[in-house]
Amino acid sequence: MKHIDNNGRRSRAVVANGAVYLGGQVANDWDGDITAQTRETLARIDAVLKEAGSSRDKLVQATIWLKTMDDYDAMNAVWDAWIDKERAPARMCGVTEMADERIRIEIIGIATC
Repeated sequence: MKHIDNNGRRSRAVVANGAVYLGGQVANDWDGDITAQTRETLARIDAVLKEAGSSRDKLVQATIWLKTMDDYDAMNAVWDAWIDKERAPARMCGVTEMADERIRIEIIGIATC
């Protein structure tokens, strides 16, 4: 088992049994709009998956949390440009209260190695 970016409370990802389990990924700049935050979040996912020996085309499941469904269409525009449409993961999208009011999106996922 491999823990990526473990700080004693959480890991950004855990690699176990041929799978990469992503912890919640958010943008670095919480002051950006949903388009900017979605792009940054997906870039962080790309980086973590690469470090884990995987990639976005191996993503099998994604859970997307939004601050508000008002951001749904703009988030999907970025998501649709990022994802491989032939290998789209199982996905759900919902609304939740974020850890900081400036965070507009958080994504959790599972990928194969």
